[in-house]
Amino acid sequence: MPIPQIYAARGLLTAHEKETQSRAIASEGVVLSGSCSTMTNAQVARYQAQGRPSFHLDPLILKARGLQPAMDWLAAQDLAARPLIYATATPDAVRAAQVQLGRAEAGALVEAALADLAIAARNQGARRIVVAGGETSGAVTKALGVDRLDIGPEIAAGVPWCFCTSEGQEIALTLKSGNFGAESFFSDAFTKLEDA
Repeated sequence: MPIPQIYAARGLLTAHEKETQSRAIASEGVVLSGSCSTMTNAQVARYQAQGRPSFHLDPLILKARGLQPAMDWLAAQDLAARPLIYATATPDAVRAAQVQLGRAEAGALVEAALADLAIAARNQGARRIVVAGGETSGAVTKALGVDRLDIGPEIAAGVPWCFCTSEGQEIALTLKSGNFGAESFFSDAFTKLEDA
């Protein structure tokens, strides 16, 4: 907490005039979930129980059929409904995919797919993007060309909305490691940004 004041006192940080929390970001959005943590499994289930459209990315199907089915599904979605694309799975399902594909290949397939889907969602008009999973967050931010994040309102302890630019588009982005947030995190995130 004291780091900004220390940096400012040493002349390493200047005050920002921008009000990041008051940015007007279009409401269309998407949730991309690669984490397979216990909490993320519960968050995916809760979001689906709310009637949100969802698409499951299975690494075995990705290997056999490629990304086109997921891309076609996303293209058919109304992003005002904030659809969910998830590779989140139970530990047994993850192990089964890793046995068939190898741990590294299974993970790489999923991260590359979610990164490509993030670009497609942005190009389709998504301006609010929730990302679950540490590796997924890295893959998505790299794919979107994010080199700076302005911190906005906190959704849950340690997880804020951030603001960035991707291909000239202003995006609200939240990056959540697996076990962070409550079961209602995905819907809480969108509500928090609307209230900010």
